[in-house]
Amino acid sequence: MQLATSIPAMQRLAKKWRRAGVRIALVPTMGFLHAGHLSLVQAARKRVGAAGQVVLSIYVNPTQFGPHEDFSRYPRDLQRDLQLCRVAGVDLVFAPGDAEMYPGKSAGDYSTFVIEENISQGMEGAARPTHFRGVTTVVAKLFNLVRPDVAVFGQKDFQQAAVLQRMTRDLNFPVQFVIAPTLREADGLAMSSRNKYLNPEQRAQAVILYHALQAVRAAVKKPVVAARLKADLKQFFTAAPLARLDYVEFFDPATLAPVKQVRRGTHMALAVFFGNTRLIDNVRL
Repeated sequence: MQLATSIPAMQRLAKKWRRAGVRIALVPTMGFLHAGHLSLVQAARKRVGAAGQVVLSIYVNPTQFGPHEDFSRYPRDLQRDLQLCRVAGVDLVFAPGDAEMYPGKSAGDYSTFVIEENISQGMEGAARPTHFRGVTTVVAKLFNLVRPDVAVFGQKDFQQAAVLQRMTRDLNFPVQFVIAPTLREADGLAMSSRNKYLNPEQRAQAVILYHALQAVRAAVKKPVVAARLKADLKQFFTAAPLARLDYVEFFDPATLAPVKQVRRGTHMALAVFFGNTRLIDNVRL
């Protein structure tokens, strides 16, 4: 397995592979890898085969964090991640630094961003106003640097995947976009690097996200008014006193537009705080 930490090194390898006709798959991550990330590596390998190159990027992207979010304390352990990548069969880890990815930013003269103006506005976009601008910008950069044929993202970040898929289409990136299923812990909690922040009591109550999804899924056997379900969920979360519901939304999975009537095929997403730790999850009903 190779490690590239500079943009010129990544570009040289990408050009070499493209000239040789080698297919490239990209798995973008912020590191502190878990089994969910490694399942994305497996999905990437299936798309490019044994002869292809699977590139996993590790970069905690500062532009997708708000001023009072957890950028400085986001978990980082590059040596641990590299070992997991070796075992998982990653061919190259691309781990650039801020000066590489945002030249001039420290001097205040970085000013180019990629912005999706429609489906990024609600849910996570409303709760974290600058988040998706940072996500689309960094992934566009990774597409330009790695030049992948395939890019694999997780369904846990459903809106993020939808925004990036729209960006890929609208900007004509020649990339096959793959969304892989969410991996969960044995009790149903979606795997996330941020789960590390939870203390034992918070971790025990965090499973309420999964229970909420399952409860709504069971309730929607016929159309239900979305406002009624939201009111029921606020009451549902009183069972977990350490949880604070940030939002819950019911929407069309194709357009991400909120719906007034929830029925089978509607998508549900929610965000919940446990102290300063914010977890998200979603499901197709």
